[in-house]
Amino acid sequence: MTESLLEVRNLCRSFGSMRAVDDVSFVLERGRIYGFIGPNGAGKTTTMRILATLDVPDSGDAVLEGLSVLVEPRKVRDRVGFMSDQFEPYANLDVLQYLDFFARAYGLRGRERIDVVRSVASFCGLDSFATRPATGLSKGMGQRLHLAKTLLHDPSLLILDEPASGLDPRARIEFRALLRELSAAGKTILISSHILAELSETCDGVLVIEQGRLMASGKIGDIARSVRDRHRMRMRVLGEVEHAQRFLVVQPQVHEVRVVETSVEFEFAGDDEAAAELLARAVAGGLRIVEFVAQGANLEEIFMTTTRGRLS
Repeated sequence: MTESLLEVRNLCRSFGSMRAVDDVSFVLERGRIYGFIGPNGAGKTTTMRILATLDVPDSGDAVLEGLSVLVEPRKVRDRVGFMSDQFEPYANLDVLQYLDFFARAYGLRGRERIDVVRSVASFCGLDSFATRPATGLSKGMGQRLHLAKTLLHDPSLLILDEPASGLDPRARIEFRALLRELSAAGKTILISSHILAELSETCDGVLVIEQGRLMASGKIGDIARSVRDRHRMRMRVLGEVEHAQRFLVVQPQVHEVRVVETSVEFEFAGDDEAAAELLARAVAGGLRIVEFVAQGANLEEIFMTTTRGRLS
């Protein structure tokens, strides 16, 4: 059974008459990656800042490994790595000097500090940039340095606010790989992003927030099933794809059939047993099927279904 790492309990935070976070509760499990999505101004950054002990809620609490962000913020801070959406390296410091500065700030000393700085730099692929000025890095390498700084004190929870913003495709792919390694090592990651397709490929679960309220949370597939009563399916065949199309349009619980190259995509309202029966009928009907699969949940569809585009 997966262990819970963080429990967020009825968080509320207002700025004047604006309720930025409105009774938000959720649980994050250890070693999982969670996407945190919502329109601009939905309350994502405020929630993240509270979890990182950089802001204080008006009410509610968050408990990380048994520690309250309100009662023991210093101890919580030792277990949280917060990567803000802006990276502003200090001038006149190279990459290793920049990491060494923050390692000292985290209380690392002597040989331990040197080893940690080198280990984190190596993990983030910064070895060949060790003596490069921190202010002279590309956007992608700057984000790697930003992540490396966040990892120095070995936090159990990583909170990343728009870490892939402005990165080119290769840098985003490489950054995703780093996150998967960290997750495999047991770290929990909460990541906000507007690049929904990327989150679909990276995250184990997702939290959707709008106007400060949590609209949906859980595994992407579970949320998708809760907001629609159909599954998107794909059947790839050998031979005439039009034959497969003609077969499907007359089948029960099949809707919106369309041909895409050598495949037929359709919406299916049945359960797994009904899908198995549909596949059996297709084979008995002479279709040479090489692929019959439910397509991955569409995070963009979840976002558009669970939010209404309302601004605070």
